[in-house]
Amino acid sequence: MAAPPTLDDLTIDGHRVLVRVDFNVPLDGETVTDDTRIRGALPTIRELRERGARVVLASHLGRPKGKATPALSLLPAAARLAELLECDVVFSHDTVGDDVVQLAKELPAGGVMVVENLRFHAGEKANDGDFARQLAALGELYVDDAFGAMHREHASITGVPALLPHRAAGRLVQREVEALGALLATDNRLERAPFAAILGGAKVSDKIGVIESLSRRVDHLFVGGAMAYTFLAAQEQPVGSSRVEHDKLELANDLLARCSRRGVKVHLPVDHIVAEEFSADAPPATVTSIDDGWMGLDIGPQTLAAWAEVLGRCQTILWNGPMGVFEWDSFAGGTRGVAEAMAASDGFTVVGGGDSAAAVAKFGLSDRMTHVSTGGGASLEFLEHGDLPGLRALIGG
Repeated sequence: MAAPPTLDDLTIDGHRVLVRVDFNVPLDGETVTDDTRIRGALPTIRELRERGARVVLASHLGRPKGKATPALSLLPAAARLAELLECDVVFSHDTVGDDVVQLAKELPAGGVMVVENLRFHAGEKANDGDFARQLAALGELYVDDAFGAMHREHASITGVPALLPHRAAGRLVQREVEALGALLATDNRLERAPFAAILGGAKVSDKIGVIESLSRRVDHLFVGGAMAYTFLAAQEQPVGSSRVEHDKLELANDLLARCSRRGVKVHLPVDHIVAEEFSADAPPATVTSIDDGWMGLDIGPQTLAAWAEVLGRCQTILWNGPMGVFEWDSFAGGTRGVAEAMAASDGFTVVGGGDSAAAVAKFGLSDRMTHVSTGGGASLEFLEHGDLPGLRALIGG
């Protein structure tokens, strides 16, 4: 896929710039409890302000299902942005309309405005043409800096750029494309070998396409999390009451066979941290074989030690998906250990967003990774297909 245009390709000259950002932040009442996503947009916003743009920011927040929902207003996010930028930020209680367009036109050079939650309008998720036209009226140029939403064919992602020919990726999206794109480069296996992919999480079905794509590129594939028990069950190993996708057992064996044909070494857990119930307070036990009535909730210490030794030799490491229920201390050791092994690596390390990004942040290791993606689903889709609807819209394809 061709690279999308960037801010370097835009002539700003005081124009109104509609920027799709990802301010889908957690709230406690009117307080933003984690401003990571807002901070992620700051480089683009600051650059546009310095270049004299009149900056109009649009985002979704939560799932209001096309209706105005006061608890999901973007006002708290706008207030937090004002604190981070140390400047006034205009907030529009409407998303689109003549009054909003007038507010945008009245912004001074370097001014910033946030419009209300895009998803208060059903036209956003429906990619409605009329809603896209109303959004496009807010800007003369368009910038997409919401990588985590670029796999959605929504009005603000694919509809608006078709209406505004002067468009570009923001700095956050640019970094994402460069880092994830490097993993897909055809010569990557030669230049940055060995290449390891670590996949976790709950479902094999969520990552079929990614496994298939990565099996053409990686040297090592590590499978942890609940999805590991589907692979182990497919090999007729005892998994007790662990979560298994029984309708995916044949698929798991097929994926293992394909990896074998392609010379990919697949690493499955050899020991486990188990409990008799799915609870943070359940007493953990370490086993090499899971008996009936017990469920695997994390990879075990033997597995972690063996995996860390291999990862220490790898020059490229991609990680997407936790190794266990890392939110609970008793079952966080595998996820923490994998994160620490990556942090200790001298190679090119990419964390593929979602729960993995939350885990490295929890363990204070984000700064020791080459790149931590802001997009869970978007990262997976990009790694599977090499592009995204939002990127195609920027390029014009």
